[in-house]
Amino acid sequence: MTLDTRSLELLREAILRLDVAYASTPTFDATPDEEELARIRQVLLETAERLHDNFPYPHPMYAGQMLKPPHAVARLAYALAQHVNPNNHALDGGRASSAMEKEAVAEIARMFGWGTHLGHLTSAGTAANLEALWVAGRLRPNTTILCSTQAHYTHRRISDVLGLACETVAVDERGRLDVGALTRRLERGGVGAVVVTMGTTAVGSVDPLPEVLALQERFGFRVHADAAYGGYFTLTSGLEPSTRAAYDALSRVDSIAIDPHKHGLQPYGCGCIVFRDPSVGALYKHDSPYTYFSSAELHLGEISLECSRAGASAVALWATQRRFPLERRGEFAAGLDRCRSAATTLHARLASDPNVRTAFAPELDIVVWAPRRGRASTTSLRSREIFEEAARQGLHLAVATLPRSLLEPWWPDLRWDDESVSVLRSCLLKPEHREWIDPILSILSPLHAKPGPTKG
Repeated sequence: MTLDTRSLELLREAILRLDVAYASTPTFDATPDEEELARIRQVLLETAERLHDNFPYPHPMYAGQMLKPPHAVARLAYALAQHVNPNNHALDGGRASSAMEKEAVAEIARMFGWGTHLGHLTSAGTAANLEALWVAGRLRPNTTILCSTQAHYTHRRISDVLGLACETVAVDERGRLDVGALTRRLERGGVGAVVVTMGTTAVGSVDPLPEVLALQERFGFRVHADAAYGGYFTLTSGLEPSTRAAYDALSRVDSIAIDPHKHGLQPYGCGCIVFRDPSVGALYKHDSPYTYFSSAELHLGEISLECSRAGASAVALWATQRRFPLERRGEFAAGLDRCRSAATTLHARLASDPNVRTAFAPELDIVVWAPRRGRASTTSLRSREIFEEAARQGLHLAVATLPRSLLEPWWPDLRWDDESVSVLRSCLLKPEHREWIDPILSILSPLHAKPGPTKG
């Protein structure tokens, strides 16, 4: 693998263009002197050595966790902004970067069908989801938050931090929120909000949003879409009809969380929260005598629970969306289509292997499977062995632990001596993964066939 160095000259050119903005200021040279540059060089080279102890995340043979390398335009724009180091808490800290954030977030809102909205960037999806549940708790006090058993664990943690009650609802055989179970819980009353997951992080399932919205009309709760992982797939083609229907209904939810640092090609951390009704901004009202607001124009710190935030994240996102507009059938959407194609291809190839157990086909770009063993316990052991053996051969996967209730309908012959089973999991977030299915399987297939010490 060769890391990108060619684009560094573009950064130099952009820095010189940025430097023009300060030509009228009194002379001041911010360039380190030769002695300091020598010290920096020594530290940077040492830093590069320390960074050797990481997986090769940009490489297609890293097919494990939900990690996607940022695009060069995002890396360069972020680095360029660091020469100013804007703070998007208030306009005094980042005038240009705050404007760029508003523009970038508006483009994300339009992607979901919202012309008017309230929103901003966050440090990550956790902070975005926290703000959504905080607003839900303020608007529906003393009520319960519901999410599926496959929803991200932070919803329960966030609810605890906010002092809100949170309950989980069962999922169906595809890992989606079970509408029947949800209806029965809603009939008991006291529900203020339902979290719908647009792509669970374990298996990539998309909850049945149209059915949840129909229940909202009956029971009157808020709907928050946790689209941190899967939100950008609204732009893609070729989704299953039920999945497409869920994405087409996103314009009717109350709030959406999305992580540009996943499929949005951004460096960590860059999350985003958007609300359909801008009037929820009144809930953020504060009275701070020391905040350095200098104009009547909206400051992003006035609609955010976080205060200081890296303006460089906004600059990077804005630049990326200039290079890759958020439009259906566009270049960015085509990259997501290739990711999903990689996942469906890998799943189909694995399903044809007699030494492998597969379950439901991927809705997005996550694939889960397991080596064929007789018992849940030996399946788990062999999954972990394959994880280690594949890594030694340069293929990096992930391991997920899934409940018996989710997989038993698909694996009726498996002897369930445990109530959960460890499976292999791949997140194929790189468009290039589509061309790397054969090299991936050239390593996996012999490992699936190998009896190993856990045969049984």
